[in-house]
Amino acid sequence: MISIIVPVYNAEKYVSKTLQSILKQTYQNLEVIAVNDGSTDQTRNILDEYGKKYPEKLRVIHTENQGVTLARMEGLKIARGTWIGFVDCDDMIDPDMYELLIRNAEKYDADISHCGYQMQFADGRVNYFYNTKKIIIQDKYQGMKDLLEGDFIEPSLCNKIFHKQLFQKFFNNKKINTKIKINEDLLMNYYLFFYANKSVYEDICKYHYIIRNKSVTRKGLNKSRIYDPIKVKKIILNENIDEVREIAKKVYILTSINVYNSLMIDKSNKFKKDEIKVRNIIKENKEYIKLLGRKQKILGKMILYIPCIYKYIYRFYAKYLLRSKYN
Repeated sequence: MISIIVPVYNAEKYVSKTLQSILKQTYQNLEVIAVNDGSTDQTRNILDEYGKKYPEKLRVIHTENQGVTLARMEGLKIARGTWIGFVDCDDMIDPDMYELLIRNAEKYDADISHCGYQMQFADGRVNYFYNTKKIIIQDKYQGMKDLLEGDFIEPSLCNKIFHKQLFQKFFNNKKINTKIKINEDLLMNYYLFFYANKSVYEDICKYHYIIRNKSVTRKGLNKSRIYDPIKVKKIILNENIDEVREIAKKVYILTSINVYNSLMIDKSNKFKKDEIKVRNIIKENKEYIKLLGRKQKILGKMILYIPCIYKYIYRFYAKYLLRSKYN
């Protein structure tokens, strides 16, 4: 059985479609656990109605607002499945996604099975990620490397199934840092891939991330968005796993540079002290810059040696060069 955990917060406009896409799966040996994370709109009533309509398939939990990580943990506590999956409350999945994932997990004797995804924007644009139809087998360390490099592995928990024993190993050895709000999925994935012996990836898009105008990805900077990505990469680096250490160094410095660049294009002037702190992180780890690609290496050195004018250079770069690249 697959236990599919859906953390839900104020999703009255979307959660019905999400639940329908799960309940219509061609693979029927599953249970859905919807965790209402203290919603203040009509979400509670909608979930209760679904619970009454599908009592054999859907269980509903109501909790105080704790955030998505703890909401997922509440679902894990009562999950009966051998396999665990997650779906965000405003996303959609193809009818055969879990059939594909469980088939590959069993065929290749893998602890993690995952597939491709696409991002659907409010203006109708759709971005496919790879979609080559290839099947890729990853051992423990290759999976961790691909996760950190962003090759084939989306850092979300949602386009995957995990053997339940991976969570048991995690809870026996690690603690969840509930203060981390950004990149928390990446950190959890990192540990789950570490505890897995093997993972299998089929490069076909079955999960649909719906990017809405009010999505968290479109919100402005705050302390969590500045420091959490750096903190997560630092935790990974400090694990000192030899097989992925060089990549962990690279990702740590690259993340620090990317956060610094975000501060450069913010015009609120609220984060002057944070600019200094993040630049100091880059300065303290400057030896890692040599691991980067040519463009990022140049940006890293400019941050170190010409910080006074870097902001204006990067704003021009972001406004004209990056925009022309992606338009």
